[in-house]
Amino acid sequence: MAGVSVLLVPATLLLSACASPQRTGCPDVDPNLVRWNPGHDPSRREVIGQGQVYSLESSATFYSLEIKDGGKLVFADEGNNIVLRTRNILIQDGGELHIGSETCPYLSDVTISFYGKSDEGESHPLFGKKYFGVNKDGVVEIHGKPKLSWTQLTATVMAEGLPKGGHHSGVGHRGINLRVLDELTGEVVGNAWYDTYINMEDSKKLSAALNGVAEGRIIIMAVRDEGSKSLGTAAKKTIRSLGSKEIDKLSYREPWVFLGVKGNTSAAIEKRVSYKDAHRTGTAGVSRMFTTPYGASFKIEATSSWSKGKSDFRISVTGKVADYVINLNDDVTSWLPGDRIVLASTDYSMDQAEEFDLLPCPECTSYQVKINGKPKYMHFGEITDGVDLRGEVGLLSRNIKILGEVESRCYGDNFCQFFDYDTFGGHFKVLKGFKSVHLSGVEFTHMGQQILGRYPVHFHLAGDVDERGGYVTPTYVRDLSIHHCFSRCVTIHATNGLLVQDTVGYDTLGHCFYLEDGVEERNRLVHNLGLLTRPGTLLPTDRDPVMCRDIRTGVFGDYIPLGSDCNAVSTFWISHPNNDLVNNSAAGSMDTGMWYIFHEVPTGLSEGLHLDPSTIYTPLGRFYNNKVHSNDRAGLMLDCGVKTTHPNSQDPREYLAMDKGRYAPHEDGDVTKDRVPALIEGLIAYKNHNDGAWVRGGELLLDKCAFVDNGKGLTLSSDGTFPSDDGSKQQVWNSVFIGESANVGTNAGGNKFYGPGGVGRVWRTLPRGRDFPMRGLQIYDGPTRVVNCTFKKYARTETRMSSAIGFLLDNSWQGSPKNNLTRVKFENTASRVYYGHPGPWFGTNEKDGDKTSIFHDLDGTVTGYPDAYVTRIDNWIARNPGCVEKPEWKGVICGGKYAQLYVQARNPHTNTMWVRRDEYPDHPLKLHGALVDAHYQQYQPAVMLEKGYTIHWDGMAPAEITIHPINFDRDDWIRLGLCYPPGTQFQIIYQLWQRSPKKFYGDEEVYPAYSVDDIENSVGNTYFFDESTGLLFLKVSAHYHRNGDSYCSSMGCERIIIHAFVMSDAIANCTIEAYPKYYTPPSETVPLATYVAEQESCSDCGSQIPILFDDQQQYANITIVSSGFYEVKKGIQTYIEVNGVKITGRRGYLVVAVDVRSGNVTHQRSFDTFAQARKDEAMAKFIRKEIPLESIILVSVKDESSRRANQCLQALREIGAKQPVKTGFRGSFAMIGYKGLTQPSWIQQINLPPKKGPAEIRTRIPLLK
Repeated sequence: MAGVSVLLVPATLLLSACASPQRTGCPDVDPNLVRWNPGHDPSRREVIGQGQVYSLESSATFYSLEIKDGGKLVFADEGNNIVLRTRNILIQDGGELHIGSETCPYLSDVTISFYGKSDEGESHPLFGKKYFGVNKDGVVEIHGKPKLSWTQLTATVMAEGLPKGGHHSGVGHRGINLRVLDELTGEVVGNAWYDTYINMEDSKKLSAALNGVAEGRIIIMAVRDEGSKSLGTAAKKTIRSLGSKEIDKLSYREPWVFLGVKGNTSAAIEKRVSYKDAHRTGTAGVSRMFTTPYGASFKIEATSSWSKGKSDFRISVTGKVADYVINLNDDVTSWLPGDRIVLASTDYSMDQAEEFDLLPCPECTSYQVKINGKPKYMHFGEITDGVDLRGEVGLLSRNIKILGEVESRCYGDNFCQFFDYDTFGGHFKVLKGFKSVHLSGVEFTHMGQQILGRYPVHFHLAGDVDERGGYVTPTYVRDLSIHHCFSRCVTIHATNGLLVQDTVGYDTLGHCFYLEDGVEERNRLVHNLGLLTRPGTLLPTDRDPVMCRDIRTGVFGDYIPLGSDCNAVSTFWISHPNNDLVNNSAAGSMDTGMWYIFHEVPTGLSEGLHLDPSTIYTPLGRFYNNKVHSNDRAGLMLDCGVKTTHPNSQDPREYLAMDKGRYAPHEDGDVTKDRVPALIEGLIAYKNHNDGAWVRGGELLLDKCAFVDNGKGLTLSSDGTFPSDDGSKQQVWNSVFIGESANVGTNAGGNKFYGPGGVGRVWRTLPRGRDFPMRGLQIYDGPTRVVNCTFKKYARTETRMSSAIGFLLDNSWQGSPKNNLTRVKFENTASRVYYGHPGPWFGTNEKDGDKTSIFHDLDGTVTGYPDAYVTRIDNWIARNPGCVEKPEWKGVICGGKYAQLYVQARNPHTNTMWVRRDEYPDHPLKLHGALVDAHYQQYQPAVMLEKGYTIHWDGMAPAEITIHPINFDRDDWIRLGLCYPPGTQFQIIYQLWQRSPKKFYGDEEVYPAYSVDDIENSVGNTYFFDESTGLLFLKVSAHYHRNGDSYCSSMGCERIIIHAFVMSDAIANCTIEAYPKYYTPPSETVPLATYVAEQESCSDCGSQIPILFDDQQQYANITIVSSGFYEVKKGIQTYIEVNGVKITGRRGYLVVAVDVRSGNVTHQRSFDTFAQARKDEAMAKFIRKEIPLESIILVSVKDESSRRANQCLQALREIGAKQPVKTGFRGSFAMIGYKGLTQPSWIQQINLPPKKGPAEIRTRIPLLK
């Protein structure tokens, strides 16, 4: 990593250096250059060779351009707009092309445009058509104006330009449809309908609802179908009081619409149309503009109609903005009017990315730009609940543009069945042996082709391109804008040591940042942004389900590909772990944001190369501070491999189709050496439809990560039987899980699901369905550890279960009792754990893994019971009399010692197995087995140690059974009875099995004993067959120590193999014979600890630091304490503290303003609204007139404030206060508001009645730059 400090030049330094008047190393000032104006000749094949060094001073057109043998072409930087059109460019054999330099960026405008169709012209054997090729000894140096590549929002950009977005509704219900709007934001705060055609009760309800609307609210009413027949006198009177003059005239089926303001009859407008018939009546419509106190405007339109035989009503609320200023995290003075930017989606659908042109903005700060038009969707721009969820903003336009000219529609054999547009763009390709290639400040658009090897930027079999390859200045591509392309963004193919930095990859087909063959190492992807990654046709992993099924040229015979062969298109596709990903953002893919995939052997053009070590065992490069969101499947996947064999009759799938892969990093990639933890640090995963992150493999550690608004936050997975890397574990610590953040999304733009949340009942976009059971941590396999993590805002609704901790659904596999949690914290989480129920998503909830899931609460911070285990409520083989049931979890909390039992059955292997605990024989555990299409079956229950169990079958007893004591420590034991028909003969072997390398040894015969007591007193080397019950008794125990997280002992996996010579094919169910003979009264081996309430709220539990993408973020530390009359009498002080400075006031309101950029206090004043009426007006004026925009406003009440408070309450509403604003007499009130054009999520208030105070708020507010 020594070279990193040389190459990773901060963008701010580049900008300042290049803004300096001293520009050195400018290639166009070379006195040896010959001025060149070649003109336009599309048939000219231009070759610049030995002794030819040209300065291109004007636009030109060629058939082709080749530069070789020491020839050089330099673009003159004289303010001209140069356009070079050609079918292809080839730089080789000492040829050079220069547009600016690293120290002298090019300031004029250049366009290199590649023309030609796929079905015309000749094809180069190495480069094909429409190419910019760099071959052996070629030099390409292209350096455009330094501009910030991308940044983040620091304030939310609202849909329609409104603080809470716009609103559009229609169709509705018969009767009168009502909408109530917040007059300050245009937000719909009331939504109902009343069937006043047939239901007098609805008329009463309408009257009551209107009477309950707060003063100042905007009211819209519209009739659909018929609304007059049962509209009662009281309701009409109420509507008249709002300013209506038409309501008493409303007749059968007449369209009527009303728009007014509660408390201001003069603001009412309405329209009624006489009914003629269902086709000719027409439309009643009204509209009006509203302006907020701070200049934002919105338009309300409402209609009611009978037309073409149908009745309808429509209501819309839209912001009226021709331009919109957005706040950004970095200095964007390099972005100029006319530049084009893209705002990434911050919702579940990647299609909410939006492009805008920039407008002149003399009033903007260095951290603001003005966009032309209004956003359709909300783009979230806040740090909320300590997690950085700010949306990305990328620059698309550059002064140097390389593009492919395309036709108006798809043609020929360019996969027109999938694309209706031309996908045959240009491509830039660098081959091994080039002399020098550096790109910066370049725009690539309409580049790439749906042909292998034809990509916008492509390093092809280039080998080592850093110091190891002899490059004094290591190769890099940085500050590129790659957008609207047709095949990937940056491809790194059998190339090592490349730096890809500050590059935006937007709207492309197939994997965007793509490492190809599984041999690419030491590449550094630093601060890149990828978004809107769509499926492509090239490889199975690029394809969507339709492409997967329809493209069969690569399969064997008539095989029809399955969805599991494909469906993996990713913004970052990392085929080798030894690469660095730092500060990148994957902001929307049709499948996955970042995918680490493991090639068992080199593939593609690297096939057959010896790769030692394999990618499967290679330690992970640096993964730090990456963000993944708005992906249709997952944010981060670390799992799977690709098929490395070619299709054949045994496996007809296409080469490089998705396949199994298990990651097990070890020192030097050598499995005989120590494991090397793969550290994933600083991952932020939010708004991913399915998984925030799914990671599977060996020693995997996640530190300081955040999982927010995902279908499932994090799944830690090893394997369904034994972890592939014995002794490894997965662990997450110092991390945050949030079920429902302040980012409620926009009900449009590709989002399929919208409904009420469980926290605050706020409507929001949803990941996979209104009934999808959202989970923070999904427990699966094992062993996993969760340490110092915080879970926030998980709450169920009437239609959806949601829990902080959940389990893999419809799961057949094992769940280790060694999975544990410690020092965790729950905030505003009503649902901590949920085990599921039969129904949608859960299926039958009766698979083996569903029933046997278990975890260990080490310190009681989940349950309140230290050293407790949590399992499903109906799992009686894991229970004891001291367990505490948690019906709302479908779970039970128990004390005890737990391990697992693996039972493998052969001949037959199709049985259902019943496990009965001797203490609870009437509550058996029914297991179907985990395997499909195998020659044996495996059952994997968790068991309580030092207990007796019996096993029964629904068919003939298996002729061979292998029993593994899993996670047994030395001397741990259970007694096990297995059902066989009388007369069965046995050969029983105790054996040690070493898994790696695979080896069996230590075979010892297990001998018969004379009684069950002999079995219990043995060390596990005897058996007893009770002919009267048909039970074969064994003592299953561990003889050796188990190290660390290994499932088996240090000597290997102990196991007992039973060979039974069964004389009967009768069903082997001995329950009636076994019980009550072997019934044992229930008892506790380890009593459940005493409940400790403090364990559930310990101060140093949970994540202690914010999870930020930008570690330079500054905050204002705020404390507000409000003491009403009774708290004051107790001596409790009222104050507001800002960054450690305490401010106190007199009776009434204390109002303090803090600049949102500097964090400094700018204004402070007290207002005694108890005694002085004039102070009410003064406080309103202070907030509205004296405190400037972009102010955090802090409010605290001392003693009593309500008596004369009136106008000031409306002023508090204007800065974000929610009803009720007025305090009760002698109550307490604390608030954080904001005066500005947005409503940040950190706005909050606490309003407490008398004697219930003090009201307190303690928080950190992120500052703007």
